[in-house]
Amino acid sequence: KFGLWLSLGGFQEIITDEKIATVPGSEERRIYNAHIVIDNFGKIVSNYRKIHMFDVQVPNGPMLMESRFTEPGKELIVVPTPFGKLGLSTCYDIRFPEMYMELVARGAEIILVPSAFTVFTGRSHWEVLLRSRAIETQCYVLAAAQVGQHHENRASYGHSYIVDPWGTILAGAGGEPKDSPRLVTAEIDLGYLRSVRRNLPVRTHRRTDIY
Repeated sequence: KFGLWLSLGGFQEIITDEKIATVPGSEERRIYNAHIVIDNFGKIVSNYRKIHMFDVQVPNGPMLMESRFTEPGKELIVVPTPFGKLGLSTCYDIRFPEMYMELVARGAEIILVPSAFTVFTGRSHWEVLLRSRAIETQCYVLAAAQVGQHHENRASYGHSYIVDPWGTILAGAGGEPKDSPRLVTAEIDLGYLRSVRRNLPVRTHRRTDIY
């Protein structure tokens, strides 16, 4: 109806492969943490399965073991669209810069990072990580971030951001557990992206003969 493309993260894709379909020692089904892209005709054109599992003891918070119920994905995905090539990722992936450099090598211009960072890690790292990935890859980074209280022991940090290839924040939403959801928008200018890459051609300066 509106001619929109949608990026939707946090889908629980039920695993059908019986070799890995159940949690060891129980009858519970395992899932993939799926990030799907839907085109302007309502068709699912891509399904990225989150690669990096968040298995962490949050200081003064819960022990989170994503790998207990979630099977990690095994494939990087770049999606061609009328408005640029999308590199797909999810949440904890943002801490692994090598993944994003490979997405750029495969043509990514806009990085998508739907997330649910904890309040503890989000306050210290969230903005820094997003701006760092934008600067390193010379991509736009769009990070929709879940906000609010899940239950007594878990809250998401929020603070959705749109960051340009120079690392400048173009738009941002609030956060913390008690904030309400907000919508943020910004213009994506691929001409500007190309000028950043042309004027500071860091990819051509990489010493792949050494590292």
